[in-house]
Amino acid sequence: MYTPTVSTAPRRLLATLALCLPVFGAHAATPSASHPLLGIWTLTIPQLACSETYHFRGDGTSLVKSASEVSESEFTITEQPSAKGFYKFDDRVVKDNGKEDCAGDITKPGTRATNYIRFHPSGARFVMCRDETMEACIGPFERAPAQGI
Repeated sequence: MYTPTVSTAPRRLLATLALCLPVFGAHAATPSASHPLLGIWTLTIPQLACSETYHFRGDGTSLVKSASEVSESEFTITEQPSAKGFYKFDDRVVKDNGKEDCAGDITKPGTRATNYIRFHPSGARFVMCRDETMEACIGPFERAPAQGI
């Protein structure tokens, strides 16, 4: 069992937690149809009175809404967790509307990040961490009912 922590700058953390610059190309694998990440997730940030919505799609793209910001990314994620229970997640922003996110930041297209996702045993929550420890994480992200954003 884990105790998730909440950052006050989640979108910025996704960018600054980068451990390496992943290479994305036409041959990047898409997640399987049964991957636990697929779907719509929300991240509530009480300190900022704001929430973010993440839609991870089966074609390896995501749509994120954070305050006035809307961005699109391409991502890859491992099919199985590591021995430590984390999925490696690589993300590259491909489009952004240039507006501020919950933290007041503007994400630039081309921003890349590598993070590690750990799911709660229920599958209804996850945290996103800088590495395969619980030392620097944002979350919990909570699964939302299937709906558009």
